[in-house]
Amino acid sequence: MIDPLATRQIKPPPRRPAVVFQPTVYRGLQRGIGQLVAAIRPTLGPLPRVVAYHQLVTNKMPEMLTKGGIVARRIIQLPDRNADAGAMLLRHLLCRLHDEYGDGTATAAVLFESIFDRSVTYLVSGGNATRLRHFLEQGMQIILNELSARTIPVDGKEQLAHIAESICGDPPLARLLGEVLDIIGEHGQLEIRPVRSRELFREYMEGMSWKADLFSRDMLTDAARTKVMLESAAILITDLEIEDPRDLLPAISAATQNGLTSLVVVATKLSPAIIATLLGNRQPGKFEGIAVRTPGMNAAEEAAALEDLAILTGGRAFLRAAGDDLHGVIFQDLGRARRVWANMTRFSIVAGQGDPRRLREHIRSLRAAAGQVTDRDERGRLLKRVGQLMGGVATLHVGGATELEIQTRKELAEETAGSLRAAIREGVVPGGGTALLDCRPALRRALDRSTDVDERAAYRILLKAVEAPARAILGNAGLDASEVLARIKQAGPGHGFDVMAGQVVEMAQAGVYDVAAVQKAAVRGAITTAGLALSVDVLVHHKKPEESVNP
Repeated sequence: MIDPLATRQIKPPPRRPAVVFQPTVYRGLQRGIGQLVAAIRPTLGPLPRVVAYHQLVTNKMPEMLTKGGIVARRIIQLPDRNADAGAMLLRHLLCRLHDEYGDGTATAAVLFESIFDRSVTYLVSGGNATRLRHFLEQGMQIILNELSARTIPVDGKEQLAHIAESICGDPPLARLLGEVLDIIGEHGQLEIRPVRSRELFREYMEGMSWKADLFSRDMLTDAARTKVMLESAAILITDLEIEDPRDLLPAISAATQNGLTSLVVVATKLSPAIIATLLGNRQPGKFEGIAVRTPGMNAAEEAAALEDLAILTGGRAFLRAAGDDLHGVIFQDLGRARRVWANMTRFSIVAGQGDPRRLREHIRSLRAAAGQVTDRDERGRLLKRVGQLMGGVATLHVGGATELEIQTRKELAEETAGSLRAAIREGVVPGGGTALLDCRPALRRALDRSTDVDERAAYRILLKAVEAPARAILGNAGLDASEVLARIKQAGPGHGFDVMAGQVVEMAQAGVYDVAAVQKAAVRGAITTAGLALSVDVLVHHKKPEESVNP
């Protein structure tokens, strides 16, 4: 007979949350921060080391990573729970930087580690964490002011290409991105698409473009049946679902009676009878009509697209929310454009006939709104609308030898384009860590003026921290950082070590730059997050899930 007690699973007593106090907290945070930074530091500079990430699918080769932000994303947990808290605190900062700027993560990581480690040494000897945090942030403002003073405006595709190459390390990609961003500007539309080829190439399209499907492939009219082009077009703008062909007659009559031979219907839904009416009444030279779906993935995006279209073309948007219908459409309600083209996934308006002053005011209001919102996704949507309204679309086709190379190159192009937009917006500073090294005299002056013990400690910590990015770049290039930094100091402000040329140069003249906005974000993020970590006095870990065990 089998004893039922012998086979019963016995649960261990429940584990209570673990509460950890100082100095164990600082030691644990340091271990985690040190492990994460050790994995990211090799990616800093134009001669990075490679971080191999062993993927969960065992029959695949390891992923070869040279971007600090990607490395941080791949590290999701450390087995030591105290160390994991420090690593995840830093990881959150790095992922945020990577999402917003596509760069600056490795700089932020080495700055953070230097500040945190030296601060902990000071605090365990009797310093005050709250006061030290305050003075670190005071020193941060000195550094940010110095970076602003050294900022250089970006001018021309050659300078943009230099900046792009320092970010992506891919000269052909950098040259194309420099050209494209020089043409379309900070807010211009740029699509980056993978292509089954080894080549990189770009194309430009005139006009303002939206993602929106044609309702029928039969509306395509060119020989290859890939797109349709309409000249002197009237545009009916609505989010209504149009079912009865008679609802469309006022718009067709208004357009044709005023000498326009083309009509574009922008609507949420059309009945088959409406589509048949547009196709059946097609008379080249007399009347042509096409229909595209209202752009947008949700109601908010649809409303934004309709507003932009109405202002761009000088028309009126007929909206369900306002109780509108199409029975009383007159010519003044229709938008107008010199040319409209569309394919099965996109349509574009060239030379919309809206009021230029109203359009400029609308663009200014969108830019102002983007500057005020704190949500990154919402800001991106607003700036995308600005780019659409300013006109001009560029498409960069990215190829490679393998699917992995194509995808990696596409992601690199997207990150680099984001940094170039920031460079156009806020300028650049001398690269290679030089701009941060040049902040040392201002920090020393502040140190000399101070008599407060915690304030002096904060400035000493920052004086060492601003050297950390340059030291990491030089170390990754196989150089003695202390010896090279002495040579840079002797050469004077603005000088740094160009690791590609192997010599001390004036970095701006050599075309070695960092994006000012990225450097400021790295400094701001590293110092404020390190200050937050220094104020952590207790760690409380949730209990682990109970596990069943056999006796």
